Formats: sequence, structure tokens, C-alpha cells
Amino acid sequence: MASRLMAVFALWGIVMGGVGNGLLSLAIASDQLPVEPDVATRLDELYDHEARLFIALYSLAGDGRIDYVTARVVREYARSAYGNPVYLTEAQPIFYWWNHIMWNDPEQDGVNGNERVYQENTDFDISRYKPCQFNGQPC
Repeated sequence: MASRLMAVFALWGIVMGGVGNGLLSLAIASDQLPVEPDVATRLDELYDHEARLFIALYSLAGDGRIDYVTARVVREYARSAYGNPVYLTEAQPIFYWWNHIMWNDPEQDGVNGNERVYQENTDFDISRYKPCQFNGQPC
């Protein structure tokens, strides 16, 4: 009984010690984050002026529903001679949303297993960027 109790306390210490450095978040995520999809599956792109993030929305299933999202840090923002936005972003995303989990990649080195669970049981909230409907159609 005492050895079993010690094992429980040891496990608890590992879990609590891991909270600060991301070990717990790595242990919680049971699903492996897929690599960033091909641009052909991209549904839309958004720019978050507040957070300075370039957000790409994908449909991995190919059914037109957003099921994978990436966010890259924008280093510079400008307008082309034709008025189109031009973004200079980091090469790899800092955030991913997939399978009801928001992931953080502080190294911004692509999906390679060192990503951390930032928040579970969450989905990307597109209503923050496109909150309205016009004639029953999303804008």
C-alpha cells in the first residue's frame, strides 16, 4: 500500500512539475497534430490587426467546413500599388487549431512534435472576424 501511495505522489509531482514547462500539455494531447495542409485546401484568409496574426482557414475533409486553422505572426503589413494587402509573415505558424484543441508552437518550426497544447475543448471563433450575416448568408 505504501509503495502504491508513493507512486501516486511521484506521478502527481511529475504532473505538477510539468505544468510550468509544458510537459503536462504534451501529455494531455492524445491526437497528433497534422502538418499544415496544402494551400489547395485553404478556404479563407484573415488578418487580425490587434494580434498581428495572418490566419489561414482550411478544410481537411474537403467538405467546405473549417476544421484546421493556422496563425502566423505578421512582421510587416503594407498595401500593393493595386490596394491589395501584402503581409510579411514568419515562415511557420505560432498557433494551430485542430480537433477542438488550440496548439502553440513557440519555436515556430513547423509541426514536428514539439507543439504544446495551449487550450483544450475550444474551436476557432470565426465570428470575431466575420460576425454578421447579410440576407441570411455569412459575410
